[in-house]
Amino acid sequence: MTKLKDLYIEELQDLWSANDQMSEVVSAMADKASDSKLADRLSAAKNGIDQHTRLLKYLLEDIDADVEKEHCKGMEGLVKEARKHALDSDLSGAALDVAIIAQYQRMCHYGIAGFGTTKAFAEALGENDAARKLDDALDNIYESDDFMTELAERSRNVDAG
Repeated sequence: MTKLKDLYIEELQDLWSANDQMSEVVSAMADKASDSKLADRLSAAKNGIDQHTRLLKYLLEDIDADVEKEHCKGMEGLVKEARKHALDSDLSGAALDVAIIAQYQRMCHYGIAGFGTTKAFAEALGENDAARKLDDALDNIYESDDFMTELAERSRNVDAG
């Protein structure tokens, strides 16, 4: 189980880096969004991301691992794409909001994969409390992703047309 524990620690450290990167760009997207519901949800999401980061640090401490992050190149790429296609684009209004939603959801899906994998590792290691906390974080991410899908389908995609 030592190797699985090492993978678990690496995932926690990678997710910490991913969350830090995502938090920064989500904050910038909230500031640029034209729709108040979207801006509010992104601000709430940023707070959730920051809360998840605190959880990751706690889980690293809890298993006596080095409390440090491992740079996440996957999220680095997603953040670059979010900047290119939303923040640094010439889009405005509903079209910009749609681009923001798309980029946010890409980052969410990356988080879902990461937190889901890490939860599975925690379960396999018998870290049941950690698995439960990671599952709660996953529920938050899914909820945020679902809200964005609903917002896009109900109003922003139509308005952008």
